[in-house]
Amino acid sequence: MHQADRMTSAEQRAASSLAAVFAFRMLGLFMVLPVLATYSDSLSGATPLLIGVAIGAYGLTQAFLQIPFGMLSDRIGRKPVIIGGLILFALGGLLAAQADSMAGVIAGRILQGAGAIAAAVMALVADLTREQHRTKAMALIGMSIGLSFAVAMVAGPVIAGMAGLQGVFLVTTLLALIGIVLVLWVVPNPTMALPHREAGVAKGAFMASLHNADLLRLNYGIAVLHAILMASFVAIPLALQEQAGLPREEHWWVYLAALLLSFFAMVPFIIYAERQRQVKRVVLGAILLLALVQPVLWLSTSSLPWLVAAIVLFFVGFNLLEATMPSLLSKIAPAGAKGTAMGIYSTSQFAGAALGGVLGGAVFGVWGLGGVFLCCMLLALSWWVIGVTMGEPPYVTSYRMPLAAHLLGDQALPQRILAVPGVVEAVVVAEEVAVYLKVDSQVLDAQALDRVVNPA
Repeated sequence: MHQADRMTSAEQRAASSLAAVFAFRMLGLFMVLPVLATYSDSLSGATPLLIGVAIGAYGLTQAFLQIPFGMLSDRIGRKPVIIGGLILFALGGLLAAQADSMAGVIAGRILQGAGAIAAAVMALVADLTREQHRTKAMALIGMSIGLSFAVAMVAGPVIAGMAGLQGVFLVTTLLALIGIVLVLWVVPNPTMALPHREAGVAKGAFMASLHNADLLRLNYGIAVLHAILMASFVAIPLALQEQAGLPREEHWWVYLAALLLSFFAMVPFIIYAERQRQVKRVVLGAILLLALVQPVLWLSTSSLPWLVAAIVLFFVGFNLLEATMPSLLSKIAPAGAKGTAMGIYSTSQFAGAALGGVLGGAVFGVWGLGGVFLCCMLLALSWWVIGVTMGEPPYVTSYRMPLAAHLLGDQALPQRILAVPGVVEAVVVAEEVAVYLKVDSQVLDAQALDRVVNPA
């Protein structure tokens, strides 16, 4: 490989340290999920509804502040926003740790969610990496989120078993403080913060993304997926403890087995979806699995082996969708609008988490475990009905290519770019002196494209 095609040491440091910052924060958010329902007996005012609210409360502030914090980072810089968000997250953990009531825990979770740094982190990655390595850096962060979820499912019950719910929240604060140290002393400083249409919200693309029917289907889907996740964590830990008789300190091995088995089970489907261009079929199949496993969860509550098997199937469907949907969004989003589409998608995800926690707690309080699983099944089926109407996505890849400044006044340039075999969309952005492309990599004539965009 040519030296210019490798990530520099600064790019590697930026990508790995920001992935760690993101992972520590998500680890802190997720660790609470498998333990809150079973350890809330020590908190005054604990009801099923308030347990659900506490599980999903972080999503409320996260949804409201996700896009504004990203836009603020364009104005005042990435690092101040990220550090400010991590401070809020740390304070939220401290507030929840010292709380002796559900109201205090809910307040702490809301404050944790206010540290909405995802958009600023993605923008900083774009500031610190070159075009040809940006996708790899973003993928590393995506992997870190998946890994943090898996670690959190195991670490939460282990830490709670040793130090109680207070210990879990204190660990989330410690993780946030480690993140601040990384941002201050390990993450490189960008030379300047520039708006990136593939990593942040572009005002001109906002309404178009909101009116795109396929993107709306995806936004509904990710909201439903995380609503189901939060509602399930009102019910599953209680099913393991109270129905199947597994002590709460031992729940970690169930989640470890479920996540490991589900990971190996989903990989062939991801490969099939991309290589055979069958993403829609795989997504619809995973949604259907998520719907059909809900009555199995309900009927298996009195048998630990069957309940564990059902939890494995649940995580196969969840992890497959969580891994596939960002790729689907990247294919569907118009050229130059991926960052905007992703901002709306993330907002939908966190709003779904907030609503799912409330819904799960409310339903459990009235109809018990069976009601929660039935509610999750109906949510998944509603998503499947909407998903069926989605067209097969275009199998395209997003590119951003710098332009020679003298080409900006060339009115025929977009038509010449679109005439290159494999180019599906082309949007010239004059203020960035760049063109955003959607290309079919199996057809693309890269040399011809380079000749048009960078003429000698």
